[in-house]
Amino acid sequence: MRTRLSTVVSFAVFLVLMLSSHAQAAMSTGVYDDTKNEKCIGCHVNVTPGIVKQHLSSPMANASGEDAVGCTDCHGEKHLTMKDHAKAEMPTAETCAGECHKKKLKQMRQGKHNLAWFGMKSQAAWHGLPGSIGKKGYRGCSGCHKLGQKGLLGIQDGNKSAKLGHDGGKEESQYRYGNAQCDACHTRHTFRKEEARDPRACSNCHMGFDHPQWEMYMSAKHGIVWDIENNQTVDSRAPTCQTCHMADGDHAVVTSWGFLGLRIPTKENVLALIKVAPSLEKNLKSLAAALPSGHYDGVDDDPQWTFDRAIILQAAGVLDAGLQPTERFIEIVVQGQAARGPEEFNELRKKMKHTCNSCHSKGFVQVHFDAADQIIKDADHLFAGAIQEVQALYKEGILKKPEGWKYAPDLLQYYTARTNIEQELYLIMLEYRQRTFQGAFHASNDYMHWYGWAPLNTAVNNIMEEAKRMRAEHKK
Repeated sequence: MRTRLSTVVSFAVFLVLMLSSHAQAAMSTGVYDDTKNEKCIGCHVNVTPGIVKQHLSSPMANASGEDAVGCTDCHGEKHLTMKDHAKAEMPTAETCAGECHKKKLKQMRQGKHNLAWFGMKSQAAWHGLPGSIGKKGYRGCSGCHKLGQKGLLGIQDGNKSAKLGHDGGKEESQYRYGNAQCDACHTRHTFRKEEARDPRACSNCHMGFDHPQWEMYMSAKHGIVWDIENNQTVDSRAPTCQTCHMADGDHAVVTSWGFLGLRIPTKENVLALIKVAPSLEKNLKSLAAALPSGHYDGVDDDPQWTFDRAIILQAAGVLDAGLQPTERFIEIVVQGQAARGPEEFNELRKKMKHTCNSCHSKGFVQVHFDAADQIIKDADHLFAGAIQEVQALYKEGILKKPEGWKYAPDLLQYYTARTNIEQELYLIMLEYRQRTFQGAFHASNDYMHWYGWAPLNTAVNNIMEEAKRMRAEHKK
C-alpha cells in the first residue's frame, strides 16, 4: 500500500515539474505575455495541470506574436487569487468570435445548432424534467442542447414577432458553465481544428434513441471506408459528417428535411386537399392563407401525403382540431425552424446533391434521394393512421384529456403520456420514424428497416389492436 502511494505521489510531482518546465519554456519564447499569463500558469499548473498541458499544446497558445491566445483573453483579468476564482469569466461564443472567428459565429447563428437550447425548451416534456436532468448539471437533453444559444425568446415568452427575440443575457447569467457553444465540437483547451473535423466529434450527441446518426454512419459504407482507412479526416476517400453537413466549413449545419423530416405545407398543397375533403374547404382556405406559396423540387405533396402530415402536425399540437396554426406552429416551425419552406428546401437539397455528385453520378444520387423521400411518405401514412385511431378514442370518450394538457393526444408529452396506446405513438414519432427516414438518407439499410420500418409497423398494429380492446372494454 505504501509503495503504491509513493508511486502516485512521485508521478504527481513529476507531472507538476514537467508542466512547470513546459510553462516556463513557453513563456521564455515570447509567445506568452508574462504580465498576463505567468501568474495563471504558475498557479494552475498545480491546481489544474491537465488544463495547462492541453492549452500549452494548443494552436492558439503556440501561435506567433500577437496571434497567440492566453488565459486572460478568454477568462478576463479579474481573477487573481485562490479566493476570487468566481471572478474568472467563462467564455461564450462571442468570446471566440472576438477578433478571430466572426464569420464562423455568424454562420452558426444562422443554423440549427444555435437553436438547440430553444428547441429543447419548446418541448412540453422537457419542462417536467427534474432540474438536475433538464437544466443545470447538463444531464439528459441539456447535455447536448447546451450547444444552442440561451436567452432566445419565443411566443411563449410573450414575443409576438415571428422572429426570435433575446433577453439580453438574463438566462445566460443563470448558468456559469455551458455558454461557450463552440466547445461542443472544438474541445477545450486544445481547440484543434482536426478534432472538430472528425466525425467522432459529432457522435457525442448524434447517437442513441432518437437520432443514431453515428451508428448509422458507422454501419454504412461511408463510415466503414473511413474506419478502414485509419479515420482520415482530410483528403479522405470517404465522406465524413462534416463533408456532407458542413461543406466548405459552413457552420450553419442545415439540411432540407431537417431533424424531424418535416416540411411546411405550401398554399398549393393545402388547396389541393379541398377536392378530396370538400367539407373542410373553409378551414383549408384559412390554413392556406398562412402558408408560403411554391413547389418542392421532386417531392411535392399529393393530397393524401398533405393530409397525413396535417394529422401528424395536429398530434404535435402544431395545428389545432380545425387545422389552424397554433402557438406551437409559430414557436416550433417558424421561430424554431423545425421545418423548411419550398425556397429554402430546394436550395439546401441542391447543395447536398452537389456534394454527393463529387463522388456519385447525378442519376445515382437522384435515385437515392427519390427512394428516401418515398420512405418518409410511406412512414407518414402509417403514422397518420395510428394517430387517427387514438384521436377517435378521445372523440368517443374512451380516453380523457389529462389535466393540464392543451392537446390530446400530444406527441410532445413523450413518455409522460398516461396510456400504453399513446406510449406507442411517442415511440413511433421519436424512435421508429426517425430511424426509418434517417437510416434511409444515411444509407444504413439495417437501421432503416429493422430499427425503423419494422418496429414502426409493429407499433401501428399494436395501436390498432389496443383500440379494439379498449372499445370492447368500454362497451361492457
